[in-house]
Amino acid sequence: MSHGTRILIVDDEPAIRRFLKSSLAAEGFEVEQAETAASALLALRQTKPDLVILDLGLPDRDGLEVIREVRTQSAVPIIVLSVRNDEAGKVASLDSGADDYITKPFGVDELLARVRAALRHRLQAQGTGPVFQSGELSIDFLQRSVKLRGQELKLSRREYDLLRFMAEHAGKVITHQQLLTAVWGEAHRNDVEYLRVYVRQLRQKLEDDPQQPAYLQTEPGVGYRLRILDAPKA
Repeated sequence: MSHGTRILIVDDEPAIRRFLKSSLAAEGFEVEQAETAASALLALRQTKPDLVILDLGLPDRDGLEVIREVRTQSAVPIIVLSVRNDEAGKVASLDSGADDYITKPFGVDELLARVRAALRHRLQAQGTGPVFQSGELSIDFLQRSVKLRGQELKLSRREYDLLRFMAEHAGKVITHQQLLTAVWGEAHRNDVEYLRVYVRQLRQKLEDDPQQPAYLQTEPGVGYRLRILDAPKA
């Protein structure tokens, strides 16, 4: 990762902030810190970070409120830190506008992987063009065609719509309800088993091993994520 990428850490625990700062600085990131919602929102306006790592348990405001306020002014990637390991809390964070979440305690490798994924998603979104590329998978939005290793895949209309929506949010965790509402409409937002059927069908067509998917990954109890993979070397 290039130097100059700025990350804002928002957490009221000094020990967590020190751990995060040292871990991220060692990878070449510039780090800003805030311990309250008020100071975080001020730092967001003043320093324009490339990514925010946000603890939900802040002393002055609930973290979900902070996410929603940030989303009124910025599309900056947000990774939530939380001791709340319940699925409802994760879904609430993502529905409020977070890109990802990490449950405390966590390791450095997991943290850095999530940061890299969120930053790749931002770059992908900024450079969104007519063609999406991840590894050996390509999607031509204008032609509505999907190719794997140069070979066109035969997808149904619903399969394509589902894959396209995930490609438009690649690298980001998308909840079951977000996917169902976007592809099938509000009336189907709770038809999770219906969604699973289509995901299984897509994996049969996309993955070398559908049981160990490289592209379309499950976030248990929450939703799915389409990974952004590096292009294969020539």
